[in-house]
Amino acid sequence: MYFLDRMRDQNGAEIYKTKSGFSYPLQKDRTGHYKIQSGEQIRVCMTSDFFLEEADPWRAEAWDIMRQRSDVVFFLLTKRPQRVRECLPPDWGSGWDNIFFNVTCENQRRADERIPILFDLPFKHKGIMCAPFIGPVSIRQYLSAGQIEQVICGGENYDGARPCNFDWVKSLRQECVDANVTFCFIETGTVFIKDGRRYHLPNKQLQSRMACKSGMNYQGRPIHFDLVDDWGYPIPQEDLYVPHFRANCETCGSKLICNGCSDCGKCL
Repeated sequence: MYFLDRMRDQNGAEIYKTKSGFSYPLQKDRTGHYKIQSGEQIRVCMTSDFFLEEADPWRAEAWDIMRQRSDVVFFLLTKRPQRVRECLPPDWGSGWDNIFFNVTCENQRRADERIPILFDLPFKHKGIMCAPFIGPVSIRQYLSAGQIEQVICGGENYDGARPCNFDWVKSLRQECVDANVTFCFIETGTVFIKDGRRYHLPNKQLQSRMACKSGMNYQGRPIHFDLVDDWGYPIPQEDLYVPHFRANCETCGSKLICNGCSDCGKCL
């Protein structure tokens, strides 16, 4: 992220609340309907960390948005699971069903440090993201507990990227297959090692295509989110958003876990 910020002439060390994007889940179109439909998934704060200490002043407002949009799935990812419990809202209880909580496990050390904390936190949906994947990771002992619903992995990108080894990917995938947990290999990273050969893949689109081509993605047992409307009533399956994809999506490593095409037109 620091590398990308330098490209945009931004200071990655600055922590701030976005202006228009912060309230996007509550924004409506000209017909009065939410721009984000019931059943969609939103990845929150993916270029930062939702549980940063500097973000404490406005986190309650963010929780309130997620509370109001109980019909939308919010994907949270953190490197700071030790801060999470003290940052939960007072009405959290055993967790909200529209929150998908994930921790980053880039190597074995971080997996053994963060997954036990993840297990101890009151979330109904939990996942792991091994990205940047910079060392072999075994989570078999954790998968057997049945709490982990999804595992994502991907190599490191940009300036000074550390290598990702395909053997690590295959091993992690097999553990997920054995536990029937969804596994998604989203990208190789800039430096990829396969069968002892070192490859340099200069852009994320190519990395994603190569990850897709590897055939590593695996659809495990379904993840079911009990989404409800403003009145607390369950939303019928036929009324939930169904992702749609374009031709380019068929070669994307992230398709398995993607919210679908946003119809921005950039791939045309």
